[in-house]
Amino acid sequence: MSRFKKHIVRHDYGGFPLDLLIADPLARGWYDHDWPELPEIALLRQHQLKPGARVFDLGAHQCVVALMLAKDVGPDGLVVAVEANEHNAAVGRKNIELNRVSQVTVLHAGASDHDGELTVNKGLNAQVDDGSGEWGRVSIPAWSVDGLANQYGTPQVLFIDVEGYELRVLQGAKRTLETLPDCFVEVHVDDLPRFGGSVNGVRAFFPADRYWTYAASEAEPQFRPFSECAHLTCERFFLVAIARGSEVS
Repeated sequence: MSRFKKHIVRHDYGGFPLDLLIADPLARGWYDHDWPELPEIALLRQHQLKPGARVFDLGAHQCVVALMLAKDVGPDGLVVAVEANEHNAAVGRKNIELNRVSQVTVLHAGASDHDGELTVNKGLNAQVDDGSGEWGRVSIPAWSVDGLANQYGTPQVLFIDVEGYELRVLQGAKRTLETLPDCFVEVHVDDLPRFGGSVNGVRAFFPADRYWTYAASEAEPQFRPFSECAHLTCERFFLVAIARGSEVS
């Protein structure tokens, strides 16, 4: 990566023009092109993703999605972007600076079920260490959702992409979930068992009397009621949980 020639690009991301620092090959593949609107953001926008909202973006990578969310919450809102990989967090801060956005706070930390420390690997797409030591190990600060809420205020939206650690993160959000935030969870089906999780375990945090749940995948990107999407849960899929009673525009 030290030989990679860093450069700045400008593309349209879900309707928003953004300048981004491309600082590694993975980011080049993911970000050096226009993005269509993300269906999950479009769905969340119909409910609690509004100007002035507070959003926790957990597993924020280089803050491209955080910047998109920041456009929705506006200058009176707040996006707290939590990223486990130090390089990605630094690039994320640079991307925030390039776009002159003041409503995003970037934390180099891991989302977890506790506040304190967490051991993650050193890969560019950092994952919590499962005990194997693959890709090396490094200790970083850990934040639970409830701990973040104590520090930054209760969020209206949770955006969770934590590479198989979803159940643990939700376990650290029990008090926050009582306030019924809308949630997006990227469910890494194959990685969940490594950390004691399962699809049913994730679903259990969004009971039918409190949430409408929807699912989609890369192959089927249109969100539909979860009850119609059992076939999607055999591999990585996307879950959106909308609090019952949240306003629809």
